[in-house]
Amino acid sequence: MPKIHIQFTLFSAFYSPLISTMTGNFLSEEGFEYEWSVAEPGVSALEALADGSAQVVQSTISQGFSSLERGDAPLARHFALVNNMDGFFITGRDREDSFSWASLEGAEVLVHHGGQPMTMFKYACHKAGIDISKINIIDAGNANEMDAAFRNGQGRYIHQQGPAPQQLEADGVGYIAAALGPMIGACAFSSLAALPDWLESDDGTAFCRAYARARRYISSAPAAEIASSQKPLFPGVSEAVLTQCIRAYQEMGCWPTDMVISEEGYQAMLDIFDFDQKITKRHAYDTICYR
Repeated sequence: MPKIHIQFTLFSAFYSPLISTMTGNFLSEEGFEYEWSVAEPGVSALEALADGSAQVVQSTISQGFSSLERGDAPLARHFALVNNMDGFFITGRDREDSFSWASLEGAEVLVHHGGQPMTMFKYACHKAGIDISKINIIDAGNANEMDAAFRNGQGRYIHQQGPAPQQLEADGVGYIAAALGPMIGACAFSSLAALPDWLESDDGTAFCRAYARARRYISSAPAAEIASSQKPLFPGVSEAVLTQCIRAYQEMGCWPTDMVISEEGYQAMLDIFDFDQKITKRHAYDTICYR
C-alpha cells in the first residue's frame, strides 16, 4: 500500500477539504496510507516537496509570486484549490451588534503578521474604506501566542483563522465581529502544491481522485458530521465549536465543489498582491499553476 505524506503550512479547520481527505477515508479508499505534519514556523511547506519529505503540501500561489520576484522558477506547481476566499475573522473583546470596520481605527488590533495574512488584512481594510494607518496594529507573535495575548487582555480586536475565534466566543473571551472573506471577495486564497512528476504519476492521479471526492463531500455534508470525523485532530477544541466553525465556512462559500484554481481566482490574487506592492509584474498562471 503506497504511503503519502501531507504537510500543512497552517493547521486549522479552514483547510477542511484537505483534512477531510484524510479523516473522511477518501485516501484509504484509494489504497493510501498517510501521515501528516505542519511546517515549522517561518519554514515554507514547499521545502518539504523539494527534499522529498512530503508529496502534497497546503500552500498558496503567493509563494509562487515570491519565487518569481526573486528570479527563481518555482519547482512545485499549485494544482488544486483549497479555499476560495480569506478565512480570517475579526473578533472583538466586546459584543457589537452593529460592528463597523471603522471601529478598527484608533483601536489596538492583534494582526497575524504572516506574509499573506497581513497582505489580505490590508486589502480588506482598503475594501472597507478605512485608513489602516489609524489602526494600532500589534504583532503578538504566532497564532498561539496571539491567542494567549488576547486572552490575557491585550488588544481590543484580534485577527484569526477558525476555529480560534469560535473558541474565544465559546469561552466568553470575545465576540466574532466580521469575516474578511466576504469583504475581500472570491480569490484563490490557498491551494495544494506538488512536484509535476508526482502529479503525473499513478499516485498523483489517485490522490486527485480522492481530493475531488472530498471536496464534493465537504460542500454538502452536515457540518456536525464533518466535525465529528475531524475532532481527534483538534484536541483543544470542542466538537460544538468545530461544528460552528465548519458551518460558517460552508455558508461563506469557501469550499466550492470544483477543485480547479480558476483564472479569475488567480487574477484576484494578483490584484491583492499588486495593491500591497508585493509583485512587480502580473505573473502568468502557467508559471505557478498546473492545468
